[in-house]
Amino acid sequence: MIPKTSASLSILAILSLMATLTVSCAGAQEKSAAQIAVENAPPVEVPTENGLKRAYFASGCFWCVEAVYESVRGVEEVHAGYSGGHTENPTYEESNTGRTGHAEAVEVIYNPEEISFETLIDVYFGSQNITQKNGQGPDIGSQYRSIIFYQNEDEKRIVRAKHDEIAERIGETPAAEILPFQKFWMAEDYHQDYKKRNPGNPYIRSVSDPRLKRFKAKFPELLK
Repeated sequence: MIPKTSASLSILAILSLMATLTVSCAGAQEKSAAQIAVENAPPVEVPTENGLKRAYFASGCFWCVEAVYESVRGVEEVHAGYSGGHTENPTYEESNTGRTGHAEAVEVIYNPEEISFETLIDVYFGSQNITQKNGQGPDIGSQYRSIIFYQNEDEKRIVRAKHDEIAERIGETPAAEILPFQKFWMAEDYHQDYKKRNPGNPYIRSVSDPRLKRFKAKFPELLK
């Protein structure tokens, strides 16, 4: 693994761009077919367990997104992982090539009696640069693209309504993809609660902390 330090960000960006260009030139047809299959697949609905539901989002580095959702009341737990791609058991290194189709994602375990799926979508759009494509901030590449995953038609309707409302308000289509949920692959142990366990990491201090602070200032009523 290449640590996400300020010194390595430019290297990661260059490697991600090179991988993306390689896929586009050498294997675009194969990737397109695989990703179209993902987009057209029926959604998989995760059953409620002990009164708790699960929601899945991708919005740049999962260290940042995990910290945002963990600060929200009604959210019991958040896991970092990978979703939206066409390969089995992706690893961090494989995902970073851009060839697996996966994006860094989070699994949000929440109490629907305390917070709604609709509010989780508000958190999603309110905690990122909604018009940045294939990345967030310094993290560039398809593995950092924004995706909202829906598990049923009700969730799809909610997401579409929010998406269209924002597009009308800003006069531009949000960059987030809307995909049927298929599978969430848990990331490696060292990625879980990364911000909490590594507060001094240069990436955390320069990217994750400011993003979380901006969210907290914007939505104080949603905080734990």
